[in-house]
Amino acid sequence: MRKSPLVLVICVLVGGLFGGLLGEILTAITPSGVIHNIFTQAVNPGLSPPVTIDLWLLKFTFGFTVKMNLLSFIGMLLGVFIYKQI
Repeated sequence: MRKSPLVLVICVLVGGLFGGLLGEILTAITPSGVIHNIFTQAVNPGLSPPVTIDLWLLKFTFGFTVKMNLLSFIGMLLGVFIYKQI
């Protein structure tokens, strides 16, 4: 079976989503402490504030933010591992 870059992107996104969801669940159920801090710390790369292009007739606004915690990063790595196993 030929591996497609689209399949890799899908595996990484799904792994990141499941990891992020697991991180949010663990954040809600773990008591305050070291473990809670590890799972709640997140990096938010993106465009903030959004970029606006005004062309008089049309106005475009571009922006994005990605919230990544430790488990979402591990989920992405797991997605790459699963892709390599396919």
